[in-house]
Amino acid sequence: MYTKEQVAKTIDHAVLKPDQTLADLKENAQMCMANKVFSMCVKPCDVAASVSLLKDSDVKVSCVLSFPHGADTTAVKAFQAQQAIADGVDEIDMVMNIGRFLSGEYEYVVNDIKAVVEVAHKNNVLVKVIQESGHLTLEQIAKACELSYEAGADFVKTSTGFGPGGAKPEYIDVMIKTVGDKMQVKPSGGIRDWQTAVAFLEQGADRLGVGSTEAVLNGATAEGDY
Repeated sequence: MYTKEQVAKTIDHAVLKPDQTLADLKENAQMCMANKVFSMCVKPCDVAASVSLLKDSDVKVSCVLSFPHGADTTAVKAFQAQQAIADGVDEIDMVMNIGRFLSGEYEYVVNDIKAVVEVAHKNNVLVKVIQESGHLTLEQIAKACELSYEAGADFVKTSTGFGPGGAKPEYIDVMIKTVGDKMQVKPSGGIRDWQTAVAFLEQGADRLGVGSTEAVLNGATAEGDY
């Protein structure tokens, strides 16, 4: 049995929709502090503001990078990481280059992730790799996990919340079997109720990407896409 507080401590609360404003950011930061979630995951432009809004709390600031398609050049991803760190970020959720992965360009994918990891780890910032599992077969999910581990990342993560599907138990199963003993695992996308959140934790997930945090924690089912 999980308590509300235990589940809250696993949540990276997502404030990532393109139409979310600075007023929304402030409102979400207050909700994160009230519920004592682990972190608020924001767009790169919102890192500095989020650090300021959350400064008197234990809520960390995480941000997405090369979101949602992972298609920026490696040099741009490394620079984005430097910028986010300069702005005060605690953790980075980067999107794998999905097209290069599906092209079989595995060395490119590893080097792309490694460039961000090297910048982040120098500053004690954790890196999560979003593979957008809905584009991949279960075998490809396992391969993407192996490449993320090879590149030195800390977490594997299912989805941006803006791609096909979302987190599915079979994705998490593959992730845990492949790298669960040496990396952390984060289901994200479509976690809109308490039962789904707890089921992923019971399965062995370490962190949850949730946009509908209040609904999840209050045991209600949320409406919407993330």
